Amino acid sequence: MAIVVVGGHSRNIGKTSVVAGIIRALPEMHWTAFKITQFGHGMCSANGEPCDCETAEHTVAVSQERDGATGTDSARYLEAGAARSFWVRTRMGDLAEAMPRIRKEIATAENVVMESNSILRFLRPDVYLSVLDPGTSDFKDSARLYLDRADAVLVPEGIVGRPDWKGVSLRLLEGTPVLTITPPDYCPESVVDFVRRALGVKLRQKKSPEQVPGF
Repeated sequence: MAIVVVGGHSRNIGKTSVVAGIIRALPEMHWTAFKITQFGHGMCSANGEPCDCETAEHTVAVSQERDGATGTDSARYLEAGAARSFWVRTRMGDLAEAMPRIRKEIATAENVVMESNSILRFLRPDVYLSVLDPGTSDFKDSARLYLDRADAVLVPEGIVGRPDWKGVSLRLLEGTPVLTITPPDYCPESVVDFVRRALGVKLRQKKSPEQVPGF
């Protein structure tokens, strides 16, 4: 089984489109897809709406998407061809509470693709792609924390960095492949080829590490 994680430094920069593109381009993988969302205070994990509840049952929610036409991100995964799709919602910092359910679903999956940064605290994927948009100044702490673990960064027009990214050292990306993405096609063939090649190496490594020089 392969695990691919797609993260990024902010909202609305193409992460979901990259995940959907990978699913669509590699249907033979029979993906189980996860959208992981962490809400701040004043938001309910059950539905993502503002609320003032503080009860335990509202800290974590995991639902399986069954309709590919609803327009949600998890529905977009189904529409792209995912075998199964889940939306995981937790309060900020409570992702650990959702991990038993996530691991249960992973155990029955053929291959897994996830949209998240924070999941890297609990899982070591075979491929981690980080989407970076120099036109967006916001930079999540979770993206900064795991930036040096990216196998490749996906950037509009192939340009990395801007002065607004305060506290972010791009030295963490030295030697990391930079792949160009442009809307509306956030998952060009170059990204698909990278994932395909990377998974080929990693899966061969898992099967017979002594036969893969340099690992």
